[in-house]
Formats: sequence, structure tokens, C-alpha cells
Amino acid sequence: MLNLALSDAFRSGFAQSLLSFMSHPASFTSARDPLPDHEQKQAALSYLNEAWAEARHDGVDGDCLAQASLFAAFAELVGTYGEDAVAKFVEGLPVRVRNGEFSTRLAKQ
Repeated sequence: MLNLALSDAFRSGFAQSLLSFMSHPASFTSARDPLPDHEQKQAALSYLNEAWAEARHDGVDGDCLAQASLFAAFAELVGTYGEDAVAKFVEGLPVRVRNGEFSTRLAKQ
């Protein structure tokens, strides 16, 4: 299913546009010092949450958003770190998923 959705994304040009956007950093300069890494991650998550909410509001299915987001994220990571490093990173994902690291449900007490 994931491969089919990704090929659909390519056919629509969405993935190409997303990759183009992700591979070209913004060309503006900031008068502020760069944010610390943890603050950049918090800001990035906030931007992604806003984009996600807007897409959902426009009727884009959550599963399609998730698959496109994973594709864009892995493409960015491969571009930055290379295929071998990313492959090694994703080997640890099953354990992290099973341990609830990505669950948004609150633990019942």
C-alpha cells in the first residue's frame, strides 16, 4: 500500500514539488542567532502540525499525509546523511514504535 501511495504521489507531482522545496533552503537571512537544536526541533514540529492541520482541513487523508511526510523526511535524511546511515537509523524504528515512542495516546493510570 505504501509503495502504491508513493507512486501515486510521484504521478501527481506532489512528491517532486515536496522534494524540490525540501532540497532548497530558504534564501533569507535572519538578524537573530540560530536557535538551539531542541528549539529548532520544537519550531519544526509546530510548522509541521500547522501544515498538517491545514491539509486535513482541505480534505487530504491522514494516511496520505503520513506517507508523504515519511517519504519527504527519508528523502531529506538520505540527502543529508546518505543511504547507509539512514538505513541503519531505520533499523531501530520497530523497537521504538513497539515501545510507544510515537504514540499520542495518554497512558492510562
